[in-house]
Amino acid sequence: MHRLSRGTTAALLGLSLALLGPGVAHAAPTPVDTPSAGAHHLARLELPRPTGPFAVGRDTLHLVDTGRPDPWVPEAGARELMVSLYYPARAGQGRTAPYMTTGEARAFLEDRGLSGAVPAETLSGARTHARPGAGPARGSFPLVVLSPGFTLNRATLTSLAEDLASRGYVVAAVDHAHESVGAAFPGGRLLTCAACDQVPEGEYGTVARGRAQDVSFLLDRLTARRPVWRHAGMIDRTRIGMAGHSIGGAAAAAVMVDDRRVRAGLDLDGGLHDVVPAEGLGGRPFMLVGTEDDHGNWVENWPLLDGWKRWLTVAGSGHFTFTDTPVLGDQLGLLPPEEPLSGTRSQQITRGYTAAFFDHHLKGVDQPLLDGPSAEHPEVSFTRRD
Repeated sequence: MHRLSRGTTAALLGLSLALLGPGVAHAAPTPVDTPSAGAHHLARLELPRPTGPFAVGRDTLHLVDTGRPDPWVPEAGARELMVSLYYPARAGQGRTAPYMTTGEARAFLEDRGLSGAVPAETLSGARTHARPGAGPARGSFPLVVLSPGFTLNRATLTSLAEDLASRGYVVAAVDHAHESVGAAFPGGRLLTCAACDQVPEGEYGTVARGRAQDVSFLLDRLTARRPVWRHAGMIDRTRIGMAGHSIGGAAAAAVMVDDRRVRAGLDLDGGLHDVVPAEGLGGRPFMLVGTEDDHGNWVENWPLLDGWKRWLTVAGSGHFTFTDTPVLGDQLGLLPPEEPLSGTRSQQITRGYTAAFFDHHLKGVDQPLLDGPSAEHPEVSFTRRD
């Protein structure tokens, strides 16, 4: 498990971990000089507006897999998931969904040793663009599952989830119990990262394979004759994909090993570890998008990806470029100097290439953006391709 010292400015935001390359490390907080929290009390954070033609709705599900005990806290009983479902919605008025709970934000910042630098209310109060319970748009839409990085909760992929939904996807963002520093579950519970102290160094494939089981269970419940979600009829069961950040990206590959329902996978700067078997992914497409760091694990696994594939490198990016971190950091003036890519460019690239990948493979729409370098995105280079 590789570790780096945090960039001071990124640490002030309290939204990054110390990582080297596409790892999944959970590093102890690094003491830094921080300003008083007062400077950020009045900050009003806002995620970028979705770019698609649809308004966005959001529902929340709590799922319990009674057939499987929690792998990290067996005494807690059955495996639990929290899922945010973003979906194309009819235009309307009303409040937008909360970014995360104050408890989740406080736990995150306390874990970073930064509760005095950025108030929990500043982070939890970031403005989103999805409306809870909004009326669904008519039609049948592909489903994309999103899985966050190790120790992060699903809120960190909100901007990507909202944008995909606005472009005509149902999106299921998943919190995997006991794998983040703070995720709110029913009954006023804030589940913390029991897994962080149990996963042996270098054996993160265990986490990815466990998440694959979570995702297959989620798909079972969303596509059942009596599905758990009231708008499940919106989902086109023949068009399902998955993307994830860090270990969530490895989980996208892991679920494709055993679940043929997932037709395409996208890894946002996550090490693949030992999840891809010698026989590959059954010829299904997979794309890697990452930083300029050494991705030796990707080199090893590249020959095992046996379908359409791309490896894209984003100049000036950091491990958390592909989450909401840069956008929020920009608004607070706290981007780390070693990661020059702005919050605006970070989201434009992440959203643009993610949507292009799923538009191509789940909607059958030709995407020249995936064919080679683009003048619109000069930071993105094609390291390898099929």
